[in-house]
Amino acid sequence: MRPTAGAWVSGDDLFNRKKELKLLEEKIAKGDHILLTGQRRMGKTTLAHAIGERLAAKGWVALFIDIEDATSPEHVVAAIAAEAERVEGISEPFVQKMGRWLRANVQEVGGRNFRLAIRSALDAGTWRRHGDQIIKACAEYEHPVLIVLDEVPIFLVKLLKRRKDGADRAEEFLSWLRKLRQNRSNGSPTFLLTGSIGLAPLVGRLGIPDRINDLFGFRLAPWDRDTTIACINRLSRDNNLPMDADVPGAVYEALGIGVPHFVQSFFIRLSDFVTMSGKNRVTLQDVATVYRTEVLGASGQGDLLHYETRLQQGLDEDCFKIATQVLAEAATQGVFSAAARRSLAQRHAKVQKDVQRHITETLAVLEHDGYLERTNEGHRIPFRLLKDWLASRYRDRHTPLERRSSDAAGGTQ
Repeated sequence: MRPTAGAWVSGDDLFNRKKELKLLEEKIAKGDHILLTGQRRMGKTTLAHAIGERLAAKGWVALFIDIEDATSPEHVVAAIAAEAERVEGISEPFVQKMGRWLRANVQEVGGRNFRLAIRSALDAGTWRRHGDQIIKACAEYEHPVLIVLDEVPIFLVKLLKRRKDGADRAEEFLSWLRKLRQNRSNGSPTFLLTGSIGLAPLVGRLGIPDRINDLFGFRLAPWDRDTTIACINRLSRDNNLPMDADVPGAVYEALGIGVPHFVQSFFIRLSDFVTMSGKNRVTLQDVATVYRTEVLGASGQGDLLHYETRLQQGLDEDCFKIATQVLAEAATQGVFSAAARRSLAQRHAKVQKDVQRHITETLAVLEHDGYLERTNEGHRIPFRLLKDWLASRYRDRHTPLERRSSDAAGGTQ
């Protein structure tokens, strides 16, 4: 097992997801469409690729389409077409129907250029028709087809933020997808939707939760303590890095929860630290040092900034400001309490309409996406690494909410 942090993994590098893969395969084989959810860096993209590979070994065709960079339904359809084009037997039917211009040029381009060629041939009035043709070709293919649409919520958020008619276009796109899922004559294709921000809270805010209520929700949970320890011991053994017996448990305690990406990243940093220090094994003190200087240090900022970036992508400006203050409070004070919520609402009420609704929606997103968990005392941050990072950022510039005046709203200060 190779230590990997960042890219999706497969084969022997995929650790402890056999149960999830088995259940996913069973659901997809029955014809269930899947909504794969889970907090950041949990391995959703890896699992989506893995189930595609597993089904391909049994005669399926898996089309994996990352639509994070798409900004319109036309772009999504073009991306699906480009992925389908690589499969002999699927591409012919829809290529033949896309017009004389496209037929004359499609053989001269490939890959990304193929996608651009199709995109230039589409417009707001034709994307549904051509999309229907592509899905029909998938349905008529001799083998069952799985269509994975990765980062659907990010695409929808971009649509909402960049276009005045974004809400209407988002509803149109989701309605189209739902119709495709419902009108399968032979059970194919099957759809698997994933995203690094919550789709359910997003469609809830748009008032169209019924557009995804046919999807089977599959939540990818973090590893528990035993699984995290087993992973670190496996990495230690396979990469010839001796470590004291209490090191794996200390890594889990430092992180707070077993997020696969950060477990792997921590191991890589421990390995590099031992090498650079001229040591021959990892000690308990090394865990504390690496956590403080590397994982929480400058070199680890990119991993953690991803949490803030994704949150900003998934919320409007008002809710993002609220989320920033909620997280700063929970990180520096240990909890976002009911009293802190009242103070936050009072502070925003003078400049922001529907502040209670915005707070409720923001907390729902933060809970759904794994930033917060609800406790008897209020909302806490379960991911200790995230909590420590936020605390280091806001400790000197966040005034506890209960001590603030209600004169004005704004960022943490």
